[in-house]
Amino acid sequence: MIEKTKIERRTFVQAITAASSAALSLALLPQRAAGQSLDKTTSTASDHFETAEIKTDDNTIFVRRYGSGSPLLMVHGFPRTSLMWRHVAPHLTGEHTVICVDLRGYGRSGIPASAEDHYPYSKRAMAKELVAVMDKLGFSKFDLVGHDRGGRVSYRLALDHPEKVQRLAVFDVLPISEAWGHADAKFAMTYWPWSLLSQKAPLPEKYLSGAPGAVFQNPFGEGSFGPEVRAEYTETYRDPARVHAICEEYRAAATLDIAHDEADQKQGRRIKCPMLHLWASGGPLDTFYEQEGGALGIWRKWADDVHGQAVKGGHFFPRKTQPTQRSF
Repeated sequence: MIEKTKIERRTFVQAITAASSAALSLALLPQRAAGQSLDKTTSTASDHFETAEIKTDDNTIFVRRYGSGSPLLMVHGFPRTSLMWRHVAPHLTGEHTVICVDLRGYGRSGIPASAEDHYPYSKRAMAKELVAVMDKLGFSKFDLVGHDRGGRVSYRLALDHPEKVQRLAVFDVLPISEAWGHADAKFAMTYWPWSLLSQKAPLPEKYLSGAPGAVFQNPFGEGSFGPEVRAEYTETYRDPARVHAICEEYRAAATLDIAHDEADQKQGRRIKCPMLHLWASGGPLDTFYEQEGGALGIWRKWADDVHGQAVKGGHFFPRKTQPTQRSF
C-alpha cells in the first residue's frame, strides 16, 4: 500500500518500510536538523553507521551500514554515490539493517577492467555483484531500493535473482529497453547522459574529465548539498579510470542491457515481488508516456504487483532536503 501524505517542498526525507505482504509502504518524515561528518558517528544512535569494503570475485564494493533488523539494500544512480542516502538511511534503522553501496566505478568502490562488449558494466554484472555483497554480509534475502541507474541495476537484480528480493522500490526510472524504445528528440535532449556517455571512447571520457564539475551544473546533477558533499561526488569524475567505467556502464545500457531486457520479454520473465515506483511530479516520466498509461502503465508490463505515484521534488526527490548544518 502507498500512504498518500502531503509532501512539503524541500523539507522531507522518504522512509521506505515494509508494511504489508502486498506492497511497499511510503512514509514521509521531516528533515533531520543536524548533519554529520563523513564516516563519523553523531550523538543520535540511529545516525551511527559503519563502513566496509566487501571483496567480490573481481572487485571491492564500498558500503555504509546503518542500524539493525531486516536487510534493506539502497543503490544510488548517476552522478551520485551511496552518500545520497545519508539523510534517508537513519530513519530506517529502527526496523532495518540498511546497506548503502557505491556501485562499481563510483565513489570508493573498485574499478574492474571492462571488455569489448561492456559486459562487466552491464546491469546483469552489477546486480550479480550486489547479490554477492549481500551474501557476504549474511543476507540471503533483502528489500531493495534503487534510484536512477541504481534503479535499473535493482530491477535487473529482481529479474535475475528473484529468490533474493522480498520487495522492490525504484525511483524515477523505466526499464532500459523501454526508455530507448520510446526515445525521441525530447528524450535525447532531456536525458543527455544516455546519448553522450554511450558514444565510443574516448569522446565522452574527454568531456567528463575535462569539466568534472559540470556534471553538477544541470538539472540532473544539481542538488541541495554543501561544498563537502559536492567535493566527494566530484572526486569520481577526476579519476580517468572511474570516468571510463561510468561511460562503459552507459555503453552497456545502449547494447547488452537492451538485449537482456528483450530476452526477458520474449521469455515472459516478470518481476514477481511487490514493487513500488515513485517518479518526479511534472518530470519526464510524468509527462512523456501518457499514451502508454504513464510510468505505471509501462512498469505493469514488467511486474505483477506494482504500485506508485508522482512526488514533488524533481529527479532527485529522495535527496531534496534543506539541511541546516553540514551536509554529511
